[in-house]
Amino acid sequence: MTIKSIAETSYSGMFRVEPMEGSAFFIRKEYLSAVDFESVVPGTEFEGEAQDELLDAGLISAVELKAVGYLARAEQSRFGLTNKLINKKYDKKNIDAALTYLEGRGYLSDARFAECWLHDRKINHFEGRSKLASELAARGIGREVAAVALDAFFEENDETVICAKAYKKFVKQGKEGDKLTAALMKAGFSYKIIKAIVQE
Repeated sequence: MTIKSIAETSYSGMFRVEPMEGSAFFIRKEYLSAVDFESVVPGTEFEGEAQDELLDAGLISAVELKAVGYLARAEQSRFGLTNKLINKKYDKKNIDAALTYLEGRGYLSDARFAECWLHDRKINHFEGRSKLASELAARGIGREVAAVALDAFFEENDETVICAKAYKKFVKQGKEGDKLTAALMKAGFSYKIIKAIVQE
């Protein structure tokens, strides 16, 4: 592969490479290890492993650009974004490289995703800590990250007040007695909080 042209794009650190033959592709120097980025200039010919690394950098860059498109619409967890990209038929190795770069730059954050998800979840759901913790775990959020996000969430949102709202919702649905208690426990509230609400 011989380089015809290379130019930086408006997306910081991303370059558009056009070979003499074949389609143009994007790279960033962070995705190169054996190839010296400064050598990627018009007229330079790359063969064998050097050519493969350039093409791999192009594939990782393509994943990054797709991931940034998802992140521009909403916060994503690494787990969820990985699955979306796998469904788009991107290679797992390239996904890992691109998402690690995005995490390092602060564009992708499980902590930020957890905070946003909890905020959005409370709009239509009345749930306690254990239920929310299991939902975050199902979305690939680690226990420590989830715990920090939940602590912050319940500093701003009284779990007892949320339980009271869930109680009223289940009563309207016709639940009472043991069925009401079971529904509240399934919604993630502790027996202590449930008992306090029922006594009120």
